[in-house]
Amino acid sequence: MQMTAMSLSGRKGTERKVNEMEKRYMERLVGKYCKIVTKEPGEDRANVVTGILEDVDYKDGFVLIDSSQGLGALRIDTIIAIKPGKKHRPEKKTLYKDDEADVGIGTLIVFIAMVLVAAVAASVIMQTAENLQQRAYAVGKQTIRDVSSGIRVISVSGYSDVNKTRIQYLAIAITPRAGSYDIDLNRTLLYLQLDDYSVLSLNLSAKANRVSEGGIFNTINMSYLNSTTFGVISIHDRDDSVMKTNGLSATDQAILIVNLTAVLPTTHGLLPGEILEGKLVPDVGASGIFVVQSPNAFKYRVCDL
Repeated sequence: MQMTAMSLSGRKGTERKVNEMEKRYMERLVGKYCKIVTKEPGEDRANVVTGILEDVDYKDGFVLIDSSQGLGALRIDTIIAIKPGKKHRPEKKTLYKDDEADVGIGTLIVFIAMVLVAAVAASVIMQTAENLQQRAYAVGKQTIRDVSSGIRVISVSGYSDVNKTRIQYLAIAITPRAGSYDIDLNRTLLYLQLDDYSVLSLNLSAKANRVSEGGIFNTINMSYLNSTTFGVISIHDRDDSVMKTNGLSATDQAILIVNLTAVLPTTHGLLPGEILEGKLVPDVGASGIFVVQSPNAFKYRVCDL
């Protein structure tokens, strides 16, 4: 319901009392932005004061108004009209410099708990990062080892029977790849494929540190070699690692001896024109692959394949 202006003027120069209707009207305006018209006795011009009507003191006969000039008092007997304004003036809040906030024990406990949680989280993150770093280092090292290591097949030679009808023994010259880690021959497997698939490993009793005067195929006792084993002859081994630890170092060379009469029992060897596929698989690194074909005719007992 819209309020209209109410005249409070009384007789000029005399004190007046506020009636009940005027009281109710003014009480409804308390706390609101109002426009008050006053006129002092004996003056011809009226004054207008705008501000928030804070309180009305009927006993002492004045009103409190908070205007742009500050908090002031107007005598009721000088007010000739009062009406509400269209909008309220925003209330100003002052923060005194001497105001201090109080920190309770609950806030302190929450703060300490937050610090502890942050410390635990940081510790977990650091530990996880360290574990991931160590794992990445190990994986990277293993990857480098797998990529750079491996066996290289230098040559493959064969040795035929007395009648030169078939190849009875193979001599596979090998060396590690450039930049390779040491190759453990005891953990290296030799795969041979003709009509069937054969897997051979090193016979520790069939090792020699040099080639005998009788030649490569007369260095190792072939009776030690069967369908699942091969022998080894050290050709170039400065630290004698082949004989001591079965290890093939970066500059070492060795020859693997295979008894084909045991590996191929049906034909007792590799017949003329047959193709034999082989693969040397070390414990780490790349495999050494070779494919050889037996000659159609044997000029000598020893032949390069």
